[in-house]
Amino acid sequence: MTISDEMKKIFLAGIGALATTAEKTKEVIDSLIEKGELTVEQGKIINEELKHDLAEIKKKHSPGENMNDLLKRLDTLSKEEISALKEKLLEMEKNNDEQRNSY
Repeated sequence: MTISDEMKKIFLAGIGALATTAEKTKEVIDSLIEKGELTVEQGKIINEELKHDLAEIKKKHSPGENMNDLLKRLDTLSKEEISALKEKLLEMEKNNDEQRNSY
C-alpha cells in the first residue's frame, strides 16, 4: 500500500464522516421541529380550554347578574334590614369619599 492509497482512504473517511454528521444533524433537527410543532399544538389546545373556562367563570360571576339578584332580594327585606342596609351604604359612601380625598 502506498502513501497515496492511505491519503485516499483518509480523504474518503473524512467525506464519510461529513456525510454521516449531516444525516444525523438532519435527523436531530427534524425531531426537534416535530417536538416543537407538537408543543405549539398542545399550547393552542390549552389556551382554548383556558379561554372557554374563563368565559364560563365570567358568565357565572357576571356583575350584572349579581346586581339583578341583589335588587330582587331587596324587595323581600324587612324595615330593620332596610335600615341596616342604609347605614352600611352611608358608611361605604363615607369610606369611598375618604379614599378619593386621600389621593
